[in-house]
Amino acid sequence: MSVEVDVSPGLPGMTMVGLPDLTVRESRDRVRTAIRNSGFPFPLGRITVSLAPADVRKVGAAFDLPIALGVLAASGVLPHREDHRFTIVGGLSLNGEVPPMRGLLPIAVTARRARGLLLFPAANEREAAIVKDLPRFPVRSLLDAARILVTPDPRPPVDLQTASEADPAPEPADDLADVRGQPAGRRALEIAAAGGHHLLFCGPPGAGKTMLARRMPGLLPELSLDEALTVTAIHSVAGQLPAGAGLMRRRPFRAPHHTCSDVALVGGGSVPRPGEMSLAHGGVLFLDELPEFSRRVLETLRQPLELGAVHIARASRTAHFPADVMLVGAMNPCPCGYFGSRQRACQCPPVVVARYRHRLSGPLRDRFDLALDIPAVPWADMRSETPGETTADVRARVVSARARQVTRQGVVNARLEGAALKRVCARADSQVDSLLEEGVSKFSLSVRGVTRVLRVARTVADLEGSTSLAARHLAEALHFRLPDPVL
Repeated sequence: MSVEVDVSPGLPGMTMVGLPDLTVRESRDRVRTAIRNSGFPFPLGRITVSLAPADVRKVGAAFDLPIALGVLAASGVLPHREDHRFTIVGGLSLNGEVPPMRGLLPIAVTARRARGLLLFPAANEREAAIVKDLPRFPVRSLLDAARILVTPDPRPPVDLQTASEADPAPEPADDLADVRGQPAGRRALEIAAAGGHHLLFCGPPGAGKTMLARRMPGLLPELSLDEALTVTAIHSVAGQLPAGAGLMRRRPFRAPHHTCSDVALVGGGSVPRPGEMSLAHGGVLFLDELPEFSRRVLETLRQPLELGAVHIARASRTAHFPADVMLVGAMNPCPCGYFGSRQRACQCPPVVVARYRHRLSGPLRDRFDLALDIPAVPWADMRSETPGETTADVRARVVSARARQVTRQGVVNARLEGAALKRVCARADSQVDSLLEEGVSKFSLSVRGVTRVLRVARTVADLEGSTSLAARHLAEALHFRLPDPVL
């Protein structure tokens, strides 16, 4: 996008064209006040501001700084610079200061492709430093920006921060060693993390479903550089990048409340923006109390889970947001939470249990690669002082298994399709086919279900370091593939 400013004789006033929204239109008052409070004269004439392209709606306060500099240049206060191609972004406070902005990283990437110079808010310095080989000029005020434009041969400051690629990712606060009991839940976490599989926990209140799910991010390997750039750009566009943050290295973990809307979960709006699913790209999307989500909201997950992306179509434009996530769900078996429990009797009538169970449609439940009943932890396990295996130990196995997958097929096992899946699932013996046939008959597996069982079995084999698929690998995968996890 570009900003053009013209100052001509006439009644004083500022007119904006090019589909500005209310935030952009309000910049007229911010720009006028910021220019005067910075010590510059405001031109007494008719000011026309054109925002191009004219058929795209302009949103946000990032146009304030280029509009203000354009007004000063058009009125002759600043020189016209034809020798340097600046990309200028930033808002303005009434005193002329430039506050932090969102969405700077994609703008910096575009500026580098155009071989230009980037003039941006100083508060976003670490974010801009992610982009290499880009001349950067951080500014704290309109006056700083004007000084750069009047300098004949501007040079970037020598003390600019460097990108945070070498910064180690922080260790997770929740360690798997703190979990008492739940060996099956721990194993399901490890398998899901190693292959990028979707996982569903079901059990009574207090069994540890949420506790287990919150330890999933610590088991995952750090983001690669390309993944980190994508994740950081998404959070920057959504305004979710903390002030002063640089490149994100830890995989994201998002846990939206069950009252969220479908737009909040998958993205959208009149001006499409990424939702929780895209903010969890490359990491974990945790949906606690899964049946309490609106059924309409849950059904919107089905296509993005298969594609690994969200496609939003509007009358004026379309948007594409990455959404390759690991979906982890947690639910109670019934409204009171104790259906099938040995510790406490369920108070729900059968029809209420059935209605609660059917809040999750069959197609959505079929998209979970692993489904596991989590029983209440026995008192002997709760009072045990013996720590379990640490997150670091399990992560080492997960990283090793994922490395095998990427070397072998280029993607994690959860993304295996068609011929590639058939190739990497070479059978070690004839028992595998007979066991798979028995599983299809017993659990009424769909074609998608069979594919997901084979993917999980391949992950189990990778954790073991096996090059071929054995019956024991498939048996463990079938153990986590129940037809209805609440029974």
